[in-house]
Amino acid sequence: MSTKIVTIVGARPQFIKAAAVSRAVRNDFDDRIAEVLVHTGQHYDENMSKVFFEDLDIPHPKYNLEISGGNHGEMTGRMLEAIEKVLLTERPDWVLVYGDTNSTLAGALAAVKLHIPVAHVEAGLRSFNMRMPEEVNRILSDRISTLLFCPTETAVHNLKTEGIVDGVHNVGDVMYDVALFYRDRAREKSDILDRLGVRAGEFALATCHRAENTDDPIRLREICLGLSDIASSLPVVFPMHPRTRKQIEEHQLGSSLAPVKVVDPVSFIDMVALEQAAKVILTDSGGIQKEAFFYNVPCITLRDETEWIETVKLKQNVLVGASREIIFSTYLNVKPTPSTVNSEEVYGNGTASKKIVARLLEPIKSLMDSFPPSNLN
Repeated sequence: MSTKIVTIVGARPQFIKAAAVSRAVRNDFDDRIAEVLVHTGQHYDENMSKVFFEDLDIPHPKYNLEISGGNHGEMTGRMLEAIEKVLLTERPDWVLVYGDTNSTLAGALAAVKLHIPVAHVEAGLRSFNMRMPEEVNRILSDRISTLLFCPTETAVHNLKTEGIVDGVHNVGDVMYDVALFYRDRAREKSDILDRLGVRAGEFALATCHRAENTDDPIRLREICLGLSDIASSLPVVFPMHPRTRKQIEEHQLGSSLAPVKVVDPVSFIDMVALEQAAKVILTDSGGIQKEAFFYNVPCITLRDETEWIETVKLKQNVLVGASREIIFSTYLNVKPTPSTVNSEEVYGNGTASKKIVARLLEPIKSLMDSFPPSNLN
């Protein structure tokens, strides 16, 4: 009898990570594990079309809960109710959650209240900024998980500091698996550089979507002006998140981006192609910080802190906050150099997905001796 897992995802980056684990399930453990994919609907993305799932080589979710909008508590509560119904129907052996969204917390809470063991991918990450909803989500999810899959030794240390040692495994970073898998495919399949009229090594790539930046008009204005300053000497390609576009329009900041090449969100394959070809990347995305590191592209992070401190310590990433002057001066001092750091030394060897699935197949009883009987029995 196969092990059954329900995977809870709610945002495009989570689908991308889940695709790597799902691929390991099908290619390496197909006869031993069954996976049910649940999309909460937290982030609506027009690019999550049939092509998106074909590019990632994963089936469409069995369940799309279509829950988005509202305040954090409202959204999480609605998800909790809907996910619980799915779990009562599917009766899985494990619930697998990723990262730090409201979907992550709702999935973990729904499972643990039904006494279903939770496995958390990207466990142990900390920004140490409790004003971030993501920080709250990841701390609570870690606390109630049975298996905690860490991407780095730093994450393991963070959990140990909080008194969490059981079920903790440094499996490496699933996103490194993804980067290795799609690196060459993006170069072969994407024509995004031609469509945008830019050349490899001759443009900057920018993204901005985090609430700490988009919901603060002063920070957002500073970021826009900083990108504009860079665009005066180097083309800046800015695939704009819908939330960011809405805020820029609301605060009438569009004129500050005049020289910047603002485009609609691009497909995953196109984004990987742009990341590899950029001279420099400016972002507030944790995932893109790492992808810049994997592809050896200098990264300027538009935040005051980062969960991926290894990239900063190894001088492949610079934190600049949201200051126009610091953004521009940092750009002027960035000098692309061959990396002397092997990504495998920090983020594993590209087999995190297989390690995760292998752990999920281990006998559950040994992990659950102190766990209450399931409400599904």
